[in-house]
This record gives sequence, structure tokens and C-alpha cells, in this order.
Amino acid sequence: MNGSDEVVPAPAGPPHPLDWKFSQVFGERTAGEEVQEVDIISAIEFDKSGDHLATGDRGGRVVLFERTDTKDHGASRRDLERMDYSISRHPEFRYKTEFQSHEPEFDYLKSLEIEEKINKIRWCLTANGALFLLSTNDKTIKFWKVQEKKVKKISEMNIDLSKSMGNGCIASSSNSSSSRPYLANGGSPDRSYNYISNDFSFPPGGIPSLRLPMVVSSHESSLVARCRRVYAHAHDYHINSISNNSDGETFISADDLRINLWNLEISSQSFNIVDVKPANMEDLTEVITSAEFHPTHCNMLAYSSSKGSIRLVDLRQSALCDSHSKLFEEQEAPGSRSFFTEIIASISDIKFGKDGRYILSRDYMTLKLWDINMDSGPVATFQVHEYLRPKLCDLYENDSIFDKFECCLSGDGLRVATGSYSNLFRVFGCAPGSAEATTLEASKNPMRRQVPTPSRPSRSLGNSLTRVVRRGAEAPGVDANGNSFDFTTKLLHLAWHPSENSIACAAANSLYMYYA
Repeated sequence: MNGSDEVVPAPAGPPHPLDWKFSQVFGERTAGEEVQEVDIISAIEFDKSGDHLATGDRGGRVVLFERTDTKDHGASRRDLERMDYSISRHPEFRYKTEFQSHEPEFDYLKSLEIEEKINKIRWCLTANGALFLLSTNDKTIKFWKVQEKKVKKISEMNIDLSKSMGNGCIASSSNSSSSRPYLANGGSPDRSYNYISNDFSFPPGGIPSLRLPMVVSSHESSLVARCRRVYAHAHDYHINSISNNSDGETFISADDLRINLWNLEISSQSFNIVDVKPANMEDLTEVITSAEFHPTHCNMLAYSSSKGSIRLVDLRQSALCDSHSKLFEEQEAPGSRSFFTEIIASISDIKFGKDGRYILSRDYMTLKLWDINMDSGPVATFQVHEYLRPKLCDLYENDSIFDKFECCLSGDGLRVATGSYSNLFRVFGCAPGSAEATTLEASKNPMRRQVPTPSRPSRSLGNSLTRVVRRGAEAPGVDANGNSFDFTTKLLHLAWHPSENSIACAAANSLYMYYA
């Protein structure tokens, strides 16, 4: 143009679909092994750096994993890139520690059992090499500090009075470093103790030396989890969400009808910022299902409802944020209403994108991507369970229609993921023009479900989402890939690594990790 030979590059197309590979599995069960209810994973969360991963289970335990492949290189990622060092290895994690976060309780006023199941885990800012995280069950939130501490051991020190008097100091004799085994309290198992009795008499000249126990720090260290604070008695209904604020000082907790704002340092009080409870409970039409703070704006948060709407709230507007600043909802198609419409419209999870521009929501049938600058409707809708529409009656009968699936976005915002039945999860490309739609199974062979059955001709899943819908509806009990689906095995919880294409997902008591 303008007489110059400059070539204008063509706009880049959508990224290529990712090729997912199995990375690791923790807690893999053998064929036919029965899964204990308390071992089923109920929460997964990466920390902000992606170097740590936490899981919670129905038994109230929190298990921490740490990344090992970056440590092995001995240099920072930036230094390795400067050296043109190719990092070919995929993310690898190892078990770090675990602790009992919650115990079963009983509410005597309401005669209700409060189960120990971990509903949500959120990482807080690290400090002085210690890890901090929030965990919650239905009623109580706890703030945990996990830190490496030097192991202190009891050794025996021999005080020789003659030497200590002569040198003006206390000297230890050679047997202080003896290799004899000692008990936890400093005693020796091969030694009998003669305690002073009434007929005890000192030997002539007194006792030549006095043996005193001494506490010494060894080079060994152990991880210690300590509960720093307990945030209790603030919710009448079951807590479904907790979310950290970007200011690093506050967090929110949400139940069916209220959202409370807490300061991490103060466990005795919280501020109620959203209250949707009507004066008469018979007038109740919707409940809060999920809530999350904006990733960078400390004054903004979003919460979803059982009617399929998302409300954006600005804490600067008023102390009680019952009136929203923006409302995101999709208008119902005329004539499409049925008995199940409101049930399947209920949003089970919302997540902000890394930059805070987009919100991802998951309802029973779909994933929806919303632009916070455009409240007329979602910018993208991904069909997840459309093939189950003919079976909604059966799903209602066995309560599967009320399953709460989580969703997540990739760090670059180009892809989204969510779980399904038969331990399957779906990854969709959300870049403009992308038709990526991959179905993976939580197993050592994630692409196994991609192989079509011999009786059905092979079709690409990524070409068209509408094709997925038709294909799933061809036969009863058949999923989008032509495989029979199982409502008892469901993949509800998954998390995307904050900076790499790596996904961790929970299939019952097993934690599977994949990379691309």
C-alpha cells in the first residue's frame, strides 16, 4: 500500500485443538475396588503460581500436592528461556502433606448433622515460605497455615561438675552424642529409672555428674498444618462458595440466601453484603448458587442464581448490595418452557477469566461465556448435555438433574472445560472461529472415548456442536461419542493450571492430571 512493498500479515486463525495426554494419577483404584464415601474428592484448587494443588474430600481432609518438575531444573523459568533451554517435561506433582480440616458436628438447636465434607478450598497469599488456604464445609470456614518446621529432638547432656566449675562453663561429655535409642520424652528404653524414695541416701562425696535432657533442632523438617482462625456461626444455610479478594485482606462466603464479607484477620464478625431472603419465605423464587470476586478489582464481585442469572455487584455503591450494577441472563425462547426449564437453567458454578473481562457459567445443559461489558446475552454457548434432553424425566427421578458440575477457564482465556457423566470432561475452544470441542475420559487413556463404535461411522466431534447434539440423541443411553453413559460416575470437580495447559480432575477418589 502507498507504493511500498510492505506485506500486511493475514489475521491469525483460531488456535489448533490441543492434543491431551495423561500425566499422573493419585489414588488410582484397582478394578472392582469399592470406593469409600469419605475418600471421594469434593474440591480441587490450584494456587496462583500453579506450583501447588489442593484437594478436599468428603471425609473433611485436605491433601496438598507440590510441583516437582520445575524445581529439578535448578533455575527459574525465565533464566531457562534466556538460555534457550527447552522444557520438554510436562507438569509433575507429588504428594506434599494432608491434614484433617473439618470433623462431623451436630447442630443441637436445629437437630441437624453437619457433615465434614469440604465444599470449597481457596488459596491465600503466601508469606515467609508458609502456605495459607481457606477451606469450608456447610457451616464453618477455616484458615490454615502449612509450614515446614525443624524437627526438635531430645538428646541427653552430661554435666560434669569438675569441668564446669574449672572452665566456668558447662561442658558435655562424649556420651551426649551416643547412638543409643531414645524415647520421645528423652528416656532410654534399655534403662530402668529409680525414683527417689524415702530411704534414698546420697553416696559419699555426692553425685559426680548430673544428666539433663536438652532439646536440639535437627536438620530434618516436617510439614505442620495449623488452624489459624475459624469463621463460624455466620450462615443459616449451607455455604456453597468462598472467594478471596484481590486486596489479599478480605474474602466472601455465600450460602443460599446471603453473602458475607470477612476480614482474614477477624473471625468474630462479618458484614452481610447481599441478602435475597424475602420477608415471607413463601415468596422465595430463587437462591444464590455461586459467588466469586473479580480477579483484579477489589470492589467487584459476581453471584449466580438458580434462575440462570448472574448479577455483578459494586461494593462502592452501598453497604448492602441487594441492587446489582449489571444483570446477565439469557432470554427464554418463546414456547420452549417446560417443567424442567427452571431446574436445568440453575447455574451451578461461575468463574472469572484471568483478566476479569469474561465470566464462565455452567448450568445443567450448557457452558456459557459472558462479556461483562455486554449484558444482552452470552457471547458463546457450548452444548454439554444436549443429548440428555430426551432423558430429563429419568434424570429428575434419580436426582441426577440436580448434580452441580464445576467449570474452569485456561490461563490464556482461549479454552474452557467442564465435567460430565461416565467420568468424562469436555474442553471447548472459545477463541473467535474456534470449533474445538474435545471429549476426554478421566483414565490413563483420556482419548479412549473418542474411538467410535464399529456400528457407527466415524465422525469428527470438533466440526460442529449441532452434530454432537444429533449424534447423542440417536440412541437411548448413548452419549455424545456413541458410548453408553453412566449417571453414577460423574466428574463434578476440575481445575485448570493458571499458566499452562494442564487440567486436574476428580473421578470419585482418584485425582487425574492431563497436559497438552
